[in-house]
Amino acid sequence: MLKKLRTLTLFMLLAPLLSAQITLPSDTKQLLIVTSKTLKTPTATLQAYEKVAGKWKKVFQTIQVNLGRNGLGWENKTLIKNSKEVLKYEGDGKAPAGLFKLSGFFGYKSQDFNFPYQRLSTEDICVDDVSSKQYNKILRTKDVSTYKSYEKMKRHDNLYELGIFVDYNIKAQKKRGSCIFLHIQRDKNSPTSGCTSMQKEKLLKLMHWLDSSKSPMLLQLPKDRYLLIAPRLGLK
Repeated sequence: MLKKLRTLTLFMLLAPLLSAQITLPSDTKQLLIVTSKTLKTPTATLQAYEKVAGKWKKVFQTIQVNLGRNGLGWENKTLIKNSKEVLKYEGDGKAPAGLFKLSGFFGYKSQDFNFPYQRLSTEDICVDDVSSKQYNKILRTKDVSTYKSYEKMKRHDNLYELGIFVDYNIKAQKKRGSCIFLHIQRDKNSPTSGCTSMQKEKLLKLMHWLDSSKSPMLLQLPKDRYLLIAPRLGLK
């Protein structure tokens, strides 16, 4: 009984703290919510919401997604609640936990979306070289000799045939992680290096639904943290 009381007390104390640190912009009318069982779980579920007449409404059925092979790492220190939780860093195999803007779409073919769209070429790369001034940037270049590490955006495995840019580490803090997207999964329950992946058909459905004029965002958290803040954000 005493243990349950302590847990309840901690829950009540953390709820207002975490909700104060995660606040949805007033112009956000679409929201993707990804929740995992724990910070270390490499799989999760995604639910789409749209704000209608001031209230959040679920859209579509729940989508199964994959996270980093080592689960989630926090975007910033204000979200960490105990010494066992860590920030996300380059190469840690973790997807970022926090609230993020969705800034654009990309893919291999011409597409028609209600969103800025970049058709990728064989010259497009994402720089994950932590020593580079172009760290965490998408570039179109034929000369890659100056980068110790980079990722080709037009891949042979077609994982980036369709994708969404996630605005993580937009200030390009060194070693804090780069090249974070929502993209096509390799296989069911196949973890990523730090992105969030899903079936191609599910991703395409989301992309046709998302509208840049509604300032959509991605909220990605372990389920216990999401349950702490959901009521204060008007979510269920």
